[in-house]
Amino acid sequence: MLSALEMEGQDRATTNLSVQTLINTHPFSRYQRVIFVICFAIVLLDGFDTAAAGFLAVSLQHEWGITKQALAPVLSAALIGLSIGSLFAGPIADKYGRKIVIGTSVCFFGLTCLLSAFVDNLDQLVILRLLTGLGLGAALPNVVTLMSEFCPDKSRSFITNTLFCGFPLGAAFGGFISAWMIPHWGWRSVLIAGGLFPILLSIIVFTFMPESVRFMATAGRSSKKIAVILSKITSREVLESDFIIPDKVTNSISAGLSLIISRRYIVGTLMLWLSYFMGLSIFYSLINWMPILLRDIGIKAENASLISALFPLGGIGAIFFGWLMDRFNPNIVVATGYALTALLLYVIGHSSDTNIYLMLCVFAGGIMMNMSQVSLAALAAAFYPTQARVTGISWMLGIGRFGGVAGSFLIAELIRLNFNFVGILSSLSLAGLIAAIALIVKHLTSDMAH
Repeated sequence: MLSALEMEGQDRATTNLSVQTLINTHPFSRYQRVIFVICFAIVLLDGFDTAAAGFLAVSLQHEWGITKQALAPVLSAALIGLSIGSLFAGPIADKYGRKIVIGTSVCFFGLTCLLSAFVDNLDQLVILRLLTGLGLGAALPNVVTLMSEFCPDKSRSFITNTLFCGFPLGAAFGGFISAWMIPHWGWRSVLIAGGLFPILLSIIVFTFMPESVRFMATAGRSSKKIAVILSKITSREVLESDFIIPDKVTNSISAGLSLIISRRYIVGTLMLWLSYFMGLSIFYSLINWMPILLRDIGIKAENASLISALFPLGGIGAIFFGWLMDRFNPNIVVATGYALTALLLYVIGHSSDTNIYLMLCVFAGGIMMNMSQVSLAALAAAFYPTQARVTGISWMLGIGRFGGVAGSFLIAELIRLNFNFVGILSSLSLAGLIAAIALIVKHLTSDMAH
């Protein structure tokens, strides 16, 4: 506990500090925890609604009498929308602020998900899933950015990675909820729930969530409003003279994009895009194809499903990676994760003889893959400056989503070329190795320019 004299001295020390320095010099407050809870709830619902279509596939086949091939547009529509939403939302948020984009996008994907519950045919559902994806893609990078800008530097990666864990948790939670709701009230009830909760949450966002103080300072917003927010963080009255607001930065919609591809950031930007693209190509390849690949090598269908389900469970491990990133060079930490992912994918390809051994390898590979992939958001948040942070994160997420689409087509092409299980997994391990090398390049080039 600090004495009154020490606290008084600490308060005096904040005079003429930057907004971020003032955040760094105070413990993570109750107010910041409230912001985290709201952001985590958004990420949780984002994961739930992103995965929703997959939970409904069997019910849609049964009710509408459609084939598996006909379901492909429904399952991919949200993913395409996520890419587009991420690409457009970032520059808008860097111009007008994080809060307005978060509240609007959460309300939008809630509304479109709710409307999806009342469709009459597959075409209508595809369109609404695409629109839902636009909202989902706009919300996620802005939530991650806003939370990272309320974090002290020493724990930013840990808190950001913890926040991002809400996405796989939301997807997993959706599976349990769907398994309970569909037998009782039908598949439409899942979409109703997935729509109503985000709409209610958007009201909380507009009412209680503050704008990022770092964005407000950089954008030249009112120093009085900044002081009010900082007072809630520091648990004392903050005067306008206690902090420095940088010179006003005049942002246009294209300013953030111009900055992330400027000479100073271009190498790091391209390496982040490449890493995220390769990571999602691995993730969605295995999510979509592993049950089929395992059945092809003689594993029973029920065991193939069980083994495949182990892969996406590793998202919680990102909390540990966040802890490591706050203590060691974050580029090296995540690059090591991708390198180990590549090694484990190669091992999985050669471990099909024993189910127990295969399960352990798949689970270990999933942990390493998810820890690495989730950590890229924290890596990007630390790499870009305030005035281009959302653009940087959202474009990385948007470009990366195309990797998910490409990965699924890659496996189909490898199967057509008669690649066996070993060959396919060995090919995917190369993607992990490329992601690791990209982050090493980022470390050796772009970060040295800072």
